[in-house]
Amino acid sequence: MTDKSSDLVQGTLDMLILKTLALEPMHGYGIAVRLEQMSKGVFRPNAGSLFMAIQRLQRDGLIKGEWKSTENNRRAKYYMLTDQGRKRLNSETREWGRQVAAIARILEAS
Repeated sequence: MTDKSSDLVQGTLDMLILKTLALEPMHGYGIAVRLEQMSKGVFRPNAGSLFMAIQRLQRDGLIKGEWKSTENNRRAKYYMLTDQGRKRLNSETREWGRQVAAIARILEAS
């Protein structure tokens, strides 16, 4: 994420990448574009942060990559969720919802 990357809770980028790949397999640039589209421009991951997150997710067995041809006949590594990645996304989504609800209660307190 550009200048706003420090505003994200640690680990949020990983969760957002997992969610993006749950929709369909895609290459790194596609992930960045999709995150920007879905967030309506709020999140613009920079290449370095995205690359490091993808490497971490691969190392942890949450995603796997496969070389394929892109829409314009170039080779790119497409990433997809593993079963372990799908489980992690589900648990993190539940935990995120719990935390957001708790933060909302605190902010709404009078």
